[in-house]
Amino acid sequence: MENKKTRTFQTETKKMLDIMIHSIYTHKEIFLRELISNSADALNKIRFESLSNEEIKLEDELEINIYLDKKNRTITIEDNGIGMSESEVIENIGTVAKSGSEKFVKALENKNDALEIIGQFGVGFYSSFMVANEVEIFTKRINDESVYWHSEGMDDYTIEQCDKEKNGTKIILHLREGEEFDELLDTYKIENLVKTHSNYISFPIKMDVEKQVPDEDSEDEYKMITVIEKKVLNSMIPIWRKAKNEITEEEYYEFYKNKFHEFTNPLEVIHTKVEGMVSYNAMLFIPSKPAFNFLMSNEKDGVDLYSKQIFIMKNVDNLLPEYLSFVKGIVDSPDFNLNISREVLQKDRLIKTIGKNLEKKILKALSSKLEKEREEYELWWSEFGIAIKNGIYQNPDKKDKLVDLLLFHSNKSGEKLVSLKEYVENMKDDQDKIYYVVTMDKERAMNLPQLEKIQDSDYEVLFFTDPVDEFMVNFLNEYDGKKLSSLNKSDESDNSEDTKEIKEENSDLLDALKENLDNKIDEIAISTKLKNTAVCLVTDSLGISLHTEELLKKMQDMPMNSKKILEINPNHEVFEKLKKEFEENGNSEMIKEYSEILLNQALIMEGLEIENPTKFANQISKLMTK
Repeated sequence: MENKKTRTFQTETKKMLDIMIHSIYTHKEIFLRELISNSADALNKIRFESLSNEEIKLEDELEINIYLDKKNRTITIEDNGIGMSESEVIENIGTVAKSGSEKFVKALENKNDALEIIGQFGVGFYSSFMVANEVEIFTKRINDESVYWHSEGMDDYTIEQCDKEKNGTKIILHLREGEEFDELLDTYKIENLVKTHSNYISFPIKMDVEKQVPDEDSEDEYKMITVIEKKVLNSMIPIWRKAKNEITEEEYYEFYKNKFHEFTNPLEVIHTKVEGMVSYNAMLFIPSKPAFNFLMSNEKDGVDLYSKQIFIMKNVDNLLPEYLSFVKGIVDSPDFNLNISREVLQKDRLIKTIGKNLEKKILKALSSKLEKEREEYELWWSEFGIAIKNGIYQNPDKKDKLVDLLLFHSNKSGEKLVSLKEYVENMKDDQDKIYYVVTMDKERAMNLPQLEKIQDSDYEVLFFTDPVDEFMVNFLNEYDGKKLSSLNKSDESDNSEDTKEIKEENSDLLDALKENLDNKIDEIAISTKLKNTAVCLVTDSLGISLHTEELLKKMQDMPMNSKKILEINPNHEVFEKLKKEFEENGNSEMIKEYSEILLNQALIMEGLEIENPTKFANQISKLMTK
C-alpha cells in the first residue's frame, strides 16, 4: 500500500455531510451512540471469528474506551475489535452505505426530521461531523497493514499507512468551537450519554474519571485527594435476559435505537422467554418507520442469533417468513451451535420451531394493535401494509392468519381505512358480494364510472391501490362466505334478461363498433355498471386489470395483455344516437369517429394514455361545432 493517498468523497457523501453539518446539529449527541454501536459490532465480529479461526487469540478483554482531552478539545473512542483493512476503510467510510446513497440524500433534503432518516440509511459514522470539524481514524485488521484515515468533512479525505500495532479501531474527534460542544468534554455528560443510549452494549465501555479519595499519606483523616480511575460506564447485562418488570419502556426504546441505528420508537416490543424442550429468550421490535431498503431482499437488518449471550449470526433470513423481514430483534438460545452455518440453519428444527412461535407472537401483537390502538395501526399500515399483502401472495396457506390485518380505503371510508371484517359487518341486506376496484389512488377511484350504479345502491367499494393487491386477491377469492368482485372486470353474472335482450337487438351495431376499433379491444358489451357515463373499459373476468397490466409492462418490459372489453351504457343518449345513426346510415363515418372517441374517453377515465391525443382533441372540437 503506497503511503498517503488523497481521495474524493462520493458526490452523495459530500451532499450528505453538508446537510448533516448544517441542518441536524440540534441532535449532535447521537454521534457517541453511533460510534459506540459500531465499536460493539467490531467486537462482536472478532469474538465470533475467534471461535473458528485459531490464528485469532483474544488475549485482552474486549472493550471500548473513551478518552477526553479538554486541552486539545478531542474525544477518542477506541476498541480492540476486528478492525478494518484499507479496502474496508474506503468501502465503509469513503462512501455512503453500500446502496441507496442517492435516495438517502434526497430523503435528507426533503424530510423535516432528518434525524429519523439517518437511522433508516445506516450512516451513523457521519454524525461525527456534527460535533467535529476534523476526524481521524487509526485502524488495523489482524494480519493486515494498519491504516490511518483523516478528513475535515469537506471534499476529500486522506488515507495512508500508520504504526498502530494491535488490531482494532481508534477514532479521534476534534471538536468544533462553542459552548454547546464544550459540554461534550465533561465526564459527567459522557457518562450520562452512555447510560442513556448504550447501557446494554454487551462489552465494557470504559473512561477515566476523577474520584475523591482519602489521602492516606496525610495525618488529616478528612483530607481528600483527586485520583484518576478507570470506570465502566454501562451495565453490560443483556437487556433481553432481564425480566420484563425490570425494564422500562424507555429502556426498550433506547436499546432498539442503539442496536439497530434507529431514531424513532418502535410500534411494538415483543419480549418473551421460553423454557422446556425448546429454550430461548427473544426480544423483537416491530418498527414504526421503514428502512430505505424495506422492499429489497438483501442488506436488511433483521433478527440476530446469540447463544448464551455470544453473538452467532446477523440477520437470520430463514427464522421468520420473508413477509416479516421488517421485524428486528435478537434470539438467544443455549441450544444454538456457535459455529452453525446458514446452510445448516435452513434445515434446523430448532430454528423452525422458534420461528413459528415468534411469527404467532408478531401477528398477535399486530392484531391487538389494530383492535386497541387503531390510529397507530393505520399509520403503521400506511408504511408496512404492503408486506402483509405480500405475505398472502407469497404464502397463500397463511391467508387465514393475515386476512384480518388487511386495511383498505373505500368510497365510504374518507381518510380512514376499513378492514374486510368491518366491510362485511356494514354490508347491505341485499348485497352478496364484496366490491373492489383496482386503481392508482383513492382520488382517481372516486371518479371511476364503474362506481356510479354501485354507489346508488349505497354499496361500499374497496380501493386496491398497491401493485400487489390484484395478485393477492387471487388467493383470497372470498371472505366470510362473500365473493370478492372486481369492478375493473366484466362480470357475466350481472347480466339480466333485459341486458341480454338489448345486446341481441343491437348486435349488428356492437359488431360494427368492434370492427371500427380494429385490434384495440376484444369485445363490445352492454354495461350494467354505468349510470351517467357513456362507456367504461374493463377486462375479462380471468385477466388482470388495465392498471396492473400497464404497471407490469413498465416494470418488466414485457407485454401483459388482458382481454379488453369496452362497456357501453344502454341508457345513455350517446347510445341512442349511435342506434339512430346506424339504423339510418349503417356503419357511417360518424359511427367510426364515435367509436374512437368513446374508446379514448374510457382510456382517459382509467388514467391511461391514448394513442393520438391531437386527433382526439380535433374530434372533440369538431363535435363542439356541430
